[in-house]
Amino acid sequence: MIVRIMGEGQVMLAESRLAELNKLDEELLAEMENGDGPGFRATLHALLAKVHDLGEPLPDDSLEPSDLILPSPDATLEEVRELLSDDGLIPGP
Repeated sequence: MIVRIMGEGQVMLAESRLAELNKLDEELLAEMENGDGPGFRATLHALLAKVHDLGEPLPDDSLEPSDLILPSPDATLEEVRELLSDDGLIPGP
């Protein structure tokens, strides 16, 4: 699957890796609900780092349809709220 990180580019990530990202996604949701800005920022950075660790970056000139769009590392709580679905940022069980 193709994951777009806003402002950074795209990463090819095996769908089987989504489960590994869901724990961080759940933490991010809880921090957002609690208004925990510092926790939110740390978890967002950890989530994006995990995507980079687990995936392969696509070339900058490649423009594939994205299966999943994640916020940029400097996104605010409000910006991330706009991206959320009922499952959070990462679809999961």
